[in-house]
Amino acid sequence: MAGQASGLAPEALLAWGRDVLAAQPFSQLVGAQLAAFTPEHSELHLPVTPQLRQQNGFVHGGVLSYLADNTLTYAGGAALRVPVVTSEFKINYLRPAVGELLIARAQAVHQGRAQAVCRCEVFVRQGGEEKLCAIAQGTIVALPPARDGAG
Repeated sequence: MAGQASGLAPEALLAWGRDVLAAQPFSQLVGAQLAAFTPEHSELHLPVTPQLRQQNGFVHGGVLSYLADNTLTYAGGAALRVPVVTSEFKINYLRPAVGELLIARAQAVHQGRAQAVCRCEVFVRQGGEEKLCAIAQGTIVALPPARDGAG
């Protein structure tokens, strides 16, 4: 994710990260927004709409999982400074997400040359108050270098 962006100024890195998000059709479908993107921290926001809720009125767990996964990947990409993907992640749902905005914040807690272990907290904002609703941890790995030609 962060290969071309490793030497950018903070505002340029955020702009580049937003371009990456804009190129993700699913992220556009659900309305995700990149609020912060630095080598130390990534933050995605997702406005809660009726289409994102399940039958009991909470945000669907799959939406929380998507948001955690994508935020973890931004954090891992920024830490590794190469194109990345998620290798695995785990999520714990702590409380139903009821509110108007989801906020996911992630950072790398350990990084090597080819992988980073990252942690993410997902909050829901309701009436100006944030409540922790999920915690995720994942392993983000560097993609192999692109090969030219048919291989």
